[in-house]
Amino acid sequence: MVAGEASGDLLAGLLLGGMRGRWPDLQAAGIGGPQMAQHGFQAWWPHDKLAVRGYVEVLRHYREIVGIRRQLKARLLREPPQAFIGVDAPDFNLDLELDLRTAGVRTVHFVCPSIWAWRPERIEKIRRACDHVLCIFPFEPALLRGQGVPATYVGHPLANVIPLEPDRAAARATLGIDPQAEVVAILPGSRVSEIQYLAATFFEAAALLRRRRPGVRFVVPALPALRSRIEAAASVAGLADSLQVVDGRSHAVLAACDLTLIASGTATLEAALFKRPMVIAYRMNAISWQIMRRKQMQPWIGLPNILCEDFVVPELLQHDATPAALAGALLEWLEAPARMAAVEKRFSVLHHQLRRDTARLATDAIEKVIQG
Repeated sequence: MVAGEASGDLLAGLLLGGMRGRWPDLQAAGIGGPQMAQHGFQAWWPHDKLAVRGYVEVLRHYREIVGIRRQLKARLLREPPQAFIGVDAPDFNLDLELDLRTAGVRTVHFVCPSIWAWRPERIEKIRRACDHVLCIFPFEPALLRGQGVPATYVGHPLANVIPLEPDRAAARATLGIDPQAEVVAILPGSRVSEIQYLAATFFEAAALLRRRRPGVRFVVPALPALRSRIEAAASVAGLADSLQVVDGRSHAVLAACDLTLIASGTATLEAALFKRPMVIAYRMNAISWQIMRRKQMQPWIGLPNILCEDFVVPELLQHDATPAALAGALLEWLEAPARMAAVEKRFSVLHHQLRRDTARLATDAIEKVIQG
């Protein structure tokens, strides 16, 4: 298995839990992180080696990433597994899957690449590289099968992990947060590049919001490796007395908050499953941004908006993601409790749509691939 970055590690860990329940003697190895390790996964390389987003950013790490893929391919060809499962990270995994499948190794890709959002030309590589695709969104299998790619909708694993009715009071007690406080969660991302481009802007927005709402409290879940960078950015913004940084525990933070300012990515779907209103933002290298914008096929980039096919929550991107604009969007939520209640109901419907017996559906599909 190969999972890149924190979101892939989380999804792969959930998948591994289901696989080990079906096959107790399962042996799994490759590239992964701590969530996978909890299920006995042997990481030959850590998942954060692949945690790079954006064309320019990838170029800076290109030689190292290609070297890892070359070494991994050689090892898997020497010792062929029953199946290879690539978890997201399509730029890394699809080329590897193509080489392995050509050599006779069965390949499964978990999480359909977003061909419906951008880079539709990827479908040809998916057809050649993958014996089967496990899809986490209900509309994807028909799209893939129409292009000759076997696919199964397995639901989103997180929809089974996150409760339909999150317990805000319990989460606040766990984190030591006043049950009556107005709480905004700040999630600037899990990559170094995201902290670089987003953290200062997010915290400046929080400082502006606090001027309008002096009692608001901020809480930030941070990967241990990024905590010092996050604390430094928060300190520069003057938030030391109103901000709490916690190691990891993003789910507890999302359960505890009233509202979140969040970087575009998998975390936005987690926030939706916790039924939390949000402001989605993203900034990246200017060249990477221009390339990605030209390839975009839908008006939305946030997963909650894509799945609802509407601007259910605001998206402020690149030059529009200014501290003043972000603070204003957050304030609009806090001043409209009826709007917050309405979006919570919409996200509840979405949660039910994504909730399936993922472990059984995924392992059924994997077993069929292995049996040929």
